[in-house]
Amino acid sequence: MGFRVRDENSVKDPMNRLLCFGLGYSAEHFVRTFGTAFDHVVGTVRDAGRVADLSAKDGRLSAMAFDGKNVSRELRDAAAQADAVLVSVPPDENGDPVLRLLAETLASGANLQSIVYLSTVGVYGDCGGAWIDEATQPEPDTARSRERLAAEQAWQEIGERRGIPVAALRLAGIYGPGQNALLQVASGNARRIVKPGQVFNRIHVADIARAIDAAFTRRASGIFNVADDEPTPSGEPIAFAAQLLGVAPPPEVRFEEVAPTMSPMALSFWQECRRVNNDRLKRVLGVSLLYPTYREGLRALLANAEPRPLSAGSAL
Repeated sequence: MGFRVRDENSVKDPMNRLLCFGLGYSAEHFVRTFGTAFDHVVGTVRDAGRVADLSAKDGRLSAMAFDGKNVSRELRDAAAQADAVLVSVPPDENGDPVLRLLAETLASGANLQSIVYLSTVGVYGDCGGAWIDEATQPEPDTARSRERLAAEQAWQEIGERRGIPVAALRLAGIYGPGQNALLQVASGNARRIVKPGQVFNRIHVADIARAIDAAFTRRASGIFNVADDEPTPSGEPIAFAAQLLGVAPPPEVRFEEVAPTMSPMALSFWQECRRVNNDRLKRVLGVSLLYPTYREGLRALLANAEPRPLSAGSAL
């Protein structure tokens, strides 16, 4: 999968320059896994101190600072020349910072052929535990999710103006190396919270990378739920992780008891309940999940020497 050389005598697929706005957890995993499919990758980070370090790790990667307020000439040039754009920068109360500063540059770029936008299943809002799919009308309950939905729509408008595909990938709860229930249990920070009827979908970061690659490869357009096959209560992965590690799971605690200690963001997750259907991901994008449930994902992480120290990075 990806944008490959067809053979040594052929012309390369023209989508050879990837611009990634926001090298966070998911986007950086995609670049590590599928970045070799591109001749060159430009990625932005908020912390200017990471620029040299990231660029030094991979000669094809040019890291650039982007704080959502200022745009360097180099970044503007990269936006004008990009063939493919991956967006994982979150919006703010004033909208999407990339579009706020670079919409016209991107819309007029001569090479741009495909955009993938990383969104969240949170845009659906609380569905009372019902099964939902991409035809479900989004009813976001929080300002953060409303901003995300507005950003989705703004990127789709850019695609319509240019006549190019824009795939919005709505991600479930992300886990993977450095960010998983095994680490929570091993560190003693896991909480097995019980809220009757509450379930969550999850998605391994490796499957997110595969979904991004498929969206670019197929020039996909539209909305895609990127979630696992089995929505379950929050405590199940914690109990399973403890079993894998051969330790006693943390005691169950009622949601009402811990809710006052939660951050507003964490509390908002617990105030919404939905079961996410991922059929379109499989049928249209052709993605076969490596980790259809948390059980396969956690077993694989343990086999690859998790737990280990948490890595820094943004949520997406």
